[in-house]
Amino acid sequence: MKVAAAEALAELAREDVPDSVREAYGDQPLQFGSEYILPKPMDPRVLFELAPAVAEAAMESGAARVEIERGPYVEELEARLGKSREMTRIVRNKAKSDPKRIALAEGHNEKIIRAAYQLEERGLAEPVLIGDEAEIDRTAANLGLAFDPEVVDPDDGTNGEYAEALYEQRKRKGVTRREATELVGDSNYFASVMVQRGDVAGMLTGLTNHYPSALRPPLQVIGTADDVEYAAGVYMLTFKNRVVFLADATVNQDPDEETLAEVTQHAADIARRFDVEPRAALLSYSDFGSVDNQGTRKPRQAARKLREDPAIDFPVDGEMQADTAVVEDLLEGTFEFSDLEKPANVLVLPNLEAGNIAYKLLQRLGGAEAVGPMLAGMDRPVHVLQREDDVRDIVNLGAVATVDAQEEE
Repeated sequence: MKVAAAEALAELAREDVPDSVREAYGDQPLQFGSEYILPKPMDPRVLFELAPAVAEAAMESGAARVEIERGPYVEELEARLGKSREMTRIVRNKAKSDPKRIALAEGHNEKIIRAAYQLEERGLAEPVLIGDEAEIDRTAANLGLAFDPEVVDPDDGTNGEYAEALYEQRKRKGVTRREATELVGDSNYFASVMVQRGDVAGMLTGLTNHYPSALRPPLQVIGTADDVEYAAGVYMLTFKNRVVFLADATVNQDPDEETLAEVTQHAADIARRFDVEPRAALLSYSDFGSVDNQGTRKPRQAARKLREDPAIDFPVDGEMQADTAVVEDLLEGTFEFSDLEKPANVLVLPNLEAGNIAYKLLQRLGGAEAVGPMLAGMDRPVHVLQREDDVRDIVNLGAVATVDAQEEE
């Protein structure tokens, strides 16, 4: 068992170190070598890598009194590290069943390269890095990552083919052939054309760009699904004993009732992707008509539209205040007439400003762990990262993109 523990530690020391561990040790460049031969004590992976190795050795030697399966045991250990890991594990397990080719538009970025390594190593996706191959290989080698990533360079021979495809799609929307050639030199446009043509199943972008700038190319090239008018950004926020899906925090600035209704459906679809049955609340500063003006009417009318739609198979109500939506005593007492019998787990904010403020306050002050934003409603799987995202965030969205692609088949 001691040998198994030593071997597990040695193997773990050779893997890419999580950002949380690097930050805990002053952003040291931790990678296997003379200065780093053992994982740090703060590394959470030690729990679910070392313990299973020792348990398996105990069973093989006959010292163990009970038999366990490694998979369920690892899941049990990971669950101890928080609700977020329990939820993301659901999507990761789905992704592993059939990994898809996912383009990572900012392939030169160190975090993106590390995420690509983890996506491939864990079987969550088949990452395709967009960028200069020599630069990417050099960065991967400097990081000590023993993998040979697939790289596609926007400046190689496919540029002309992709430029022509972009020109044909956008020529009546103000894009000349020369401008199309210039645009596909941008990795965001290049990756978007890859997705639109079916050369990859989905894409991630946005780590080095402002969200609106990163979203524009996939919106122009890929667009929303045929039955969708509005895309939406959805966050999964996990607390100690609760998970909620919050929308829209990234895309629609001032949605009307039609947009709010569609955003609600997008958020409910994403909740089900994590095996959560949605209960949706459209939020406001008013409870069920206690204030009547243009602002409060929009979520009220959106909720009514959804309740009257026979295709909607989940409970939804509103408009209501945030505490009404999440406090069971209020729903069962003061507002016992509500269509929500239990607290909502899908929270739809009235506008982009409220959504962005809400998720950041819940994350920074409320202790929520955030996964996302997950972009819903696109014709193909596309997710736009936030500039402060770490490698774990990128890996999670890569797995989500794979699951999106699986569901489209």
